[in-house]
Amino acid sequence: MQDFKKLDAWQVAHRLRCQVYDIIAGFPREELYGLRSQTTRAAGSIAANIAEGCGRNGDREFARFLDIAMGSATELECHLLCAKDRGFVSAATVEPFLEELDRLQRVISGLTRAIRSSPRAHRR
Repeated sequence: MQDFKKLDAWQVAHRLRCQVYDIIAGFPREELYGLRSQTTRAAGSIAANIAEGCGRNGDREFARFLDIAMGSATELECHLLCAKDRGFVSAATVEPFLEELDRLQRVISGLTRAIRSSPRAHRR
């Protein structure tokens, strides 16, 4: 088990999670249980799955949770693109966030590859 707070992937995910709350503040009230909720849940899921994977038993499980975090990152991207297209958030606001989200996806992908190629990942 390692300290998830030391992982670059978790640090970026946590920072983005916090920024999402500023972004969704401009969403319409009628989206409270729709796009707003889905966006915050997806953002929270990224950081939470990275943390949970760190606390699991072994690299194989950690890699599985990183896969889930990657799926949530892609879901978050999808929700924010929809919010931009619907006019809930400006391109000037969302584009820098999406660039950082892309960086996070590359970090998660690299971490997943490193864990899966580790000799420990092949142990039962």
